Amino acid sequence: MAKKVFSVALLGCAALALAACDASKNNSASGGGSLDDAEKASEALLKTGGNGDDWPGIGYSYDEQRFSPLTDINDKNVGQLGIAWFADLEDARGQEATPVVVDGTLYVSHAWSKVDAWDAATGKKLWSFDPKVPGERAVHACCDVVNRGVAVWGDKLFVGALDGRLIALDRKTGKEIWSTQTFDASKPYTITGAPRVVKDMVLIGNGGAEFGVRGYVTAYDADTGKERWRFYTAPNPKKEKDGAISDDIFASKGNATWSDKGEWQISGGGGTVWDAIVYDHDLDQIYLGVGNGNPWNHGTRSNGEGDNWFLSSVVALDATTGAYKWHYQETPAETWDYTATQPIILAEQTVNGKPTKVLYHAPKNGFFFTIDRTNGKLIDAKPFVDGINWATGYDLKTGRPIENPEARFYRTGKPFIAIPGALGAHNWHPMSFNPATGLVYIPAQQIPMGYLSDQDDLDRRQALGFNVGTSLNKTMLPDDKAAFKAAVAATTGRLVAFDPRAGKVAWSVAHPAAWNGGTMTTAGNLVFQGTSTGRFRAYAADSGKQLLDLDMQSGIVSAPSTFRVNGIQYVAFMTSKGGAFPLVVGIAGGAARKVPNIPRLVVLKVGGTAKLPAPPETTTLAWNPPPQFGTPAQIAAGKAHFGRYCYICHGDSAIGNGFTPDLRVSGTLANAEAWKSVVIDGALKDRGMVSFAPVLTPADAEAIRAYVVDRSNWTKANLAKDAAPVGR
Repeated sequence: MAKKVFSVALLGCAALALAACDASKNNSASGGGSLDDAEKASEALLKTGGNGDDWPGIGYSYDEQRFSPLTDINDKNVGQLGIAWFADLEDARGQEATPVVVDGTLYVSHAWSKVDAWDAATGKKLWSFDPKVPGERAVHACCDVVNRGVAVWGDKLFVGALDGRLIALDRKTGKEIWSTQTFDASKPYTITGAPRVVKDMVLIGNGGAEFGVRGYVTAYDADTGKERWRFYTAPNPKKEKDGAISDDIFASKGNATWSDKGEWQISGGGGTVWDAIVYDHDLDQIYLGVGNGNPWNHGTRSNGEGDNWFLSSVVALDATTGAYKWHYQETPAETWDYTATQPIILAEQTVNGKPTKVLYHAPKNGFFFTIDRTNGKLIDAKPFVDGINWATGYDLKTGRPIENPEARFYRTGKPFIAIPGALGAHNWHPMSFNPATGLVYIPAQQIPMGYLSDQDDLDRRQALGFNVGTSLNKTMLPDDKAAFKAAVAATTGRLVAFDPRAGKVAWSVAHPAAWNGGTMTTAGNLVFQGTSTGRFRAYAADSGKQLLDLDMQSGIVSAPSTFRVNGIQYVAFMTSKGGAFPLVVGIAGGAARKVPNIPRLVVLKVGGTAKLPAPPETTTLAWNPPPQFGTPAQIAAGKAHFGRYCYICHGDSAIGNGFTPDLRVSGTLANAEAWKSVVIDGALKDRGMVSFAPVLTPADAEAIRAYVVDRSNWTKANLAKDAAPVGR
């Protein structure tokens, strides 16, 4: 009898052990915590995207294909789309978020990390949230004070703020539940990307590589905001352990790919993950799109030595622990700001006769990558734009690019005009994939850029401004009308439908300007895209035939989403102009430069009858330059300082962009003291214009004023029509 009791007890213990094991698995599957019913519903919805009624994540589902199964709007009736409702937004800055819709509520983030919620069908405002980001944080934002979206998980909504806070909101009320600071705010980090929620963990990266930081991604508990794990994407400057999950891979292999010499040990190396973070629910792993190095210049950064893991790479991590699984480096030893942060799409493709789980990627460097996501092996890499000159292709056996030796400007000592340039053949603008056509729809562009190794002290690392190890102050356009016209002609955009199976472009549509909006595709055989010149268009997904062309009055750089409420399908997107392109290019912005900057959320439906208010009659500003002053040497010095510290926000040759002040018509330009109060004393720091006293003297500021006065007079005399100042 005792034996029988013992056996039963033993079986009971075994059952309890198995139950504990199962519970442990369940906890592990949710990142260490259990999911409530609302969170389980979010997880189920994100796995598939649902039936199309919702747009549950910025990329639709975990696969981030930005493909909707809805067919109510299709290639037969899309021409009947009209405005259902619209809402004006507060800040005339870049609007880059994709609207997220769950249970009939539309959520969208906008400039300065603000978030609003609307009734998706009626446009009734439900709540607003302003994290009150300090204006001076803008000086650390390379590419405007933008935000690319929110994440919905159960009863919570998550947003990353420009100043580094990851914030959880009650999605019904917009009230803050918790907030955690994700980076050292004394360093030039920012957050502009959307969080992703995986297994009850919120994942967020950061930006700042142009200024000099070390990249990483962190997973936080969705309920409490406490850190779960962190993976660094560049090594510890002392090649020591951080106590992070990335320690092992750097100690065993990664550290050896970075020289023991070079400025990365001061700068942090870069490698920020400022956009693409994708969860593969089939393989239970996370993919990070990793950014550029700091400095860009590989010769300065790592003494011209080593591949510099994990810059410009797609990195796969274990979804629960964050542990390294594999990576593929698209641009080894990158030196041109060829980030791999662009959106990643998960799909299946037949390869050598076998169904294969793949990821699609079209990064800045101009090649479209098809990668086996089970092991990180390169399947194919083909150009999706013309004219690429930094490499001729990829060796599929080694996975490495076949480089043009002239592209390594730090080795040749000669300037190199790269195609694509630092703004990339494809930047952050979302691409989409339609399983029915097998095509990927890419907002592509042609924007060349010159690279030259640093040659004087002004190019060296400074406390403010870009620290990229190339002579930005020597690559602005010369005083030559033909050069300005050539810059406009060379800067173009294109919607590219790429066929990964054939490795070539299936069809494309030319746009008159670059920096056009992201794409969205549907089972209705449609592709939607806005343009920087203010048009919202739909094309047949299979052929590229244009089926819709609406005037939206303002540029469109964000990607649309689509959803259905009460049996009616809608399409939503944001208008504005902003971001890196208009900040930097000046006159090369072409037609887009003259488009009004109207921040707005627009929602369309078949038969919509709402009308936008009349646009501004003109955005041209009064242009009465002060008399020229200063010696040629002073003006030349002002040009050098402007190129080093100012043109990234105020445009090549001080030609304004329409959303940051055009300095050629600044009210302070004619008054030395007023100019100094802004540049040196920081009178406008709350608007993002901090004091540059750490890097400029009052005499330097006056030299910049002399240069801007010179620019105002010269451009009015020589480029009055093309370079006229435009309003914000």
